[in-house]
Amino acid sequence: MDPSLETAWKQLTAPGAPFAWSVQDVRGVPTRTYDAAPSSLRAIWEGSALHGDADYLVFGDERIRYSDAHRIVRSVARHLTDGGIGRGDRVAIAMRNYPEWVLAYWAIVSTGAAVVGMNAWWTGAEMEYGVKDSAPKVLILDPDRLDTFGPHLDGVRAEQDLDLILVRGEGEAPAGTTAWADVIATPADALPDVDISPEDDVCVFYTSGTTGFPKGAVMTHRGVVSNLLNLAFWATAVPMARPNHKAKDTPPADGAKRQPTTLLAVPFFHVTGCNCCIHPVTASGGRILLMYKWNAGEALELIEREKVDTFTGVPMMSRELVEHPDFATRDTSTLSSLGGGGAAVQPDLVEKIEKKLKRGRPGTGYGLTETCGVISMNSGDFFVDRPKTVGPALPVVEAKVVDEAGSSLGHGAVGELLVRGPNNVRGYLNKPEATAEAFPEGWFRTGDLATVDEDGFISIVDRAKDMVLRGGENIYCAEVEAALFDHEAVKECAVFAVPDDRFGEVPGVAVVCKDGASVSEEALRAHAGAKIAAFKVPARFWFLDEDLPRNANGKFLKRALKERLLD
Repeated sequence: MDPSLETAWKQLTAPGAPFAWSVQDVRGVPTRTYDAAPSSLRAIWEGSALHGDADYLVFGDERIRYSDAHRIVRSVARHLTDGGIGRGDRVAIAMRNYPEWVLAYWAIVSTGAAVVGMNAWWTGAEMEYGVKDSAPKVLILDPDRLDTFGPHLDGVRAEQDLDLILVRGEGEAPAGTTAWADVIATPADALPDVDISPEDDVCVFYTSGTTGFPKGAVMTHRGVVSNLLNLAFWATAVPMARPNHKAKDTPPADGAKRQPTTLLAVPFFHVTGCNCCIHPVTASGGRILLMYKWNAGEALELIEREKVDTFTGVPMMSRELVEHPDFATRDTSTLSSLGGGGAAVQPDLVEKIEKKLKRGRPGTGYGLTETCGVISMNSGDFFVDRPKTVGPALPVVEAKVVDEAGSSLGHGAVGELLVRGPNNVRGYLNKPEATAEAFPEGWFRTGDLATVDEDGFISIVDRAKDMVLRGGENIYCAEVEAALFDHEAVKECAVFAVPDDRFGEVPGVAVVCKDGASVSEEALRAHAGAKIAAFKVPARFWFLDEDLPRNANGKFLKRALKERLLD
């Protein structure tokens, strides 16, 4: 490990230090846990009352202060407890990234109940599945989700009790529906008195499965608080290791000390938006800017107007920002960090962010729904020096790379990455067999192929299921995509396996060019061939006029794309 980072690491985790840890028995597994971790997420919310009248949530012309938010959260929590909601119950949220999502979230977890974060892109049938699978007593939703779910409501209520709370609604709502305005008018001077344990459920997020119905990953208070402290550790360790890390030159031109501001461009029902944005921003007294819909030009306008410090999105969004025609004319000097999570940040994007931002540095976090957020992080000097890595496993996370037999592999060897820590979810809801398979002896099988170097820095090679096996040779789609993304004409690309009579399968790629740019198949082949071995160069190319399909989290839907192109 870099000597300066190693020194900071040891100082921050030493006995009595802010991030000291010890081994505890968690669900029968010896697990590293932070000694100073709060016992519940509610404690994080209660602590945020100290931020007073500072802005908390900004959505268009709407601005909600911390003091306003606490008043609303108390009312919502009282309404829920008056309706019988308490420790061990579940309340579902299904809506866009409205401020009400955040307010409802804090109210629910403060009662001891667990949030079910429902995918806002789900169909009616998928919403029905999620409600029946998670059995919430209340569903808080917006008009669009009500329209989607409405035809399924009677069928669900025939099997289980379900009350609805409608936000931003107009006109007549179904029976058993309460308007949000009535909920937040409930008198409440304090949060309900409830004893919450670190191992109590706090949230259920559904994995974005590519086949069949998704699995509900059940998070605990210990898990999400551990993730918050992992984020805080890295944010503390990097500037401590490299004092000049935060800015390339000087603070913003006006020298003013401003409230930290994050622009959020991913859904709240995903760990990136919720656990890695809502939690740390709230704990630090920052404000969150919400967008009705992603648009890179509008995002640049917000960054300039609201003086945004950090951006939370997927790497493709960061790419669209730095490559947007308006980037050069917008003031992005307040940005201190740009990158993303949920997908790989290609090395060429790391370089572009480093060159184009006046003060900001590239950064990334690697993790999954099943780990409540991040496993590792990389940013600044360390990311620039090792752009193909996602950083080292964070203090309370154990990581190992294993072969198909489960044996640990040495440095540099490719195998499946397994991780263990307090941030692992307790399992999949109502799926004991899937839980046992995914979490052997407390380790979580990520399904990602990875290597770990001598300094502990992890490189994600590919998803195991995405790998192309060409005549016995492994081809990692992420490596091929990185080579193609480096071409100046390429806006988007997705590599996937294509059946082949001779080799079994070969790599194919769908390419979208930037506006006004074009490139031939031959030119792209030559470009890729100069960077990767010839057998890795895609055998088939599809050039598309529209953006590649993505899911709600911004990831490319490769399976759907492949089926469409090969049909």
